[in-house]
Amino acid sequence: MAAPTLDPAQAGSASRGPRSARWLRLLARALPAVAAGVVLYLSFPPRELWWLAPPVFAVLGVVLRGVRARRGFLLGFLFGLGFLVPLLSWTGSFVGALPWLALCLFEALAFGLAGAGVAVTSRLPAAPLWGAAVWVAAEALRSRVPFGGLPWGRVGFGQPEGLFLPAASVGGVPLLSFVTVLAGLALGETVRRLARRELRAALVPAVLLVVALMAGPVAGSVPPTVNGPSRSVTVAAVQGNVPRLGLDFNAQRRAVLDNHVRVTEQLAAEVAAGRQPQPDVVIWPENSSDIDPFRNADAAAVISEAAAAVKAPILVGSVLVNQDRTASNTILVWDPVRGPVARNDKRRIQPFGEYMPWRSFFRLFSSYVDRAGNFVPGPGPGVLEAGGADIGIAICWEIAFDDLVAESVSAGATMLAVPSNNATFGLSEMTYQQLAMSRVRAVEHDRPVVVATTSGVSATITPEGAVTGSTGQFVPGTLVAVESLEDTTTLATRLRSVPEWVLTAVGVMAIGAALLTGRRARRGAAAAQEGAGPRTGPADAPRAGEDVDG
Repeated sequence: MAAPTLDPAQAGSASRGPRSARWLRLLARALPAVAAGVVLYLSFPPRELWWLAPPVFAVLGVVLRGVRARRGFLLGFLFGLGFLVPLLSWTGSFVGALPWLALCLFEALAFGLAGAGVAVTSRLPAAPLWGAAVWVAAEALRSRVPFGGLPWGRVGFGQPEGLFLPAASVGGVPLLSFVTVLAGLALGETVRRLARRELRAALVPAVLLVVALMAGPVAGSVPPTVNGPSRSVTVAAVQGNVPRLGLDFNAQRRAVLDNHVRVTEQLAAEVAAGRQPQPDVVIWPENSSDIDPFRNADAAAVISEAAAAVKAPILVGSVLVNQDRTASNTILVWDPVRGPVARNDKRRIQPFGEYMPWRSFFRLFSSYVDRAGNFVPGPGPGVLEAGGADIGIAICWEIAFDDLVAESVSAGATMLAVPSNNATFGLSEMTYQQLAMSRVRAVEHDRPVVVATTSGVSATITPEGAVTGSTGQFVPGTLVAVESLEDTTTLATRLRSVPEWVLTAVGVMAIGAALLTGRRARRGAAAAQEGAGPRTGPADAPRAGEDVDG
């Protein structure tokens, strides 16, 4: 009997059917992945929605469960775009959409790698544990490459308050990211197993969920090591404001300097009248004197007048011109009697802003590359002595880098200062995201933090991460706080990058184990199939060990 033949139209419909079904399955995973990324953005400051992060990773974990690495990469990439495009929108405030979107596309590649790793390890026992370690590995990569990395948007930086925050005091931002992601992945896997009525299989992810939820409170019970007696220092942060928003904020450099001198002299009058305590040290922000006071006597004179009026040394954010015509982004200690007595240069300068890598190449995409500076990084651990306090200096985006802050604390800093210039980014969320990082650093190293910005938001932060005072945006202001300087060492300070490297190694080894296990399973299935004879059934039916979604 002759085999039935298919009409050509029927054959075309049959071939389109499976293809349409695959696209629908992909869309069913892609849309939740993008939506989860957007919700993760919503969990970040200035919104106080830290608790949204675990449900986000619960959804992402289910979306990535069981898919192949290449599909996991695509879904992770889409998740990254959903998160980064709104999170980093401030980068395009004054340079246009192309640089902003190009940055997001590149950074989303690391999220794609994380998605591929989570997908590959999702078939292992205790999958949420390995998936969270993979996520930390991807954050470690993104924090280092290219051009020194961009740590902005690490999951831990979205947790400046709430249940998980104390974990930073034990393992820093990597551990904080890890327990937050672990809670989400474990939650998603627990719910998935329960929905399938796999009660015994739900036990392991449920235990991991409890462990993740308890990590913060347990870490909070670990006391720092006390090295010496504590003492107090009175610190003032001056926000002088700028004449205008945007990239041209410093077109009137003398106006910016005069603003900070004027607000400091107003503080001096308040102190003389007894309405404010006498500060031991005054902190001005980054770029508060873009006029080099070593080359301009007028600038030096007005800074000296401000220091003499307030009767305290001032940390002055200045731009210094070097002998080779390069520039240094510098914090000067300006003594009221002796003038400039110490300096700290920015140790990690910002690519595409303070210097331009591959200038001729990037000029093809934007004319703004020619506005990038010619700054060079400086040496040292980033500690200045002023007013009797050893102050760790993290200039602007340096607060995002684990190693820089840890070096300052290890070198003896008993408080941290974050002099910053946020006027470049207007009324965006950038300043609040940076403030959240400062709060996490306070907990990580058990240090008070003072954020001083040209245009806001300036803030004083306790070692517990609480904001005790803050200013508005684009208004002048002064914050005065009595800070308790504890000579302590947290476990995070002592371990430094060890937790990150351990978690990264665990994630990479888990990926290797998952790939090896999958290869053995496919070989076993192939051998069993050869023994059972030729394969029957539809040509597109999945083989043993394959994912039905490709």
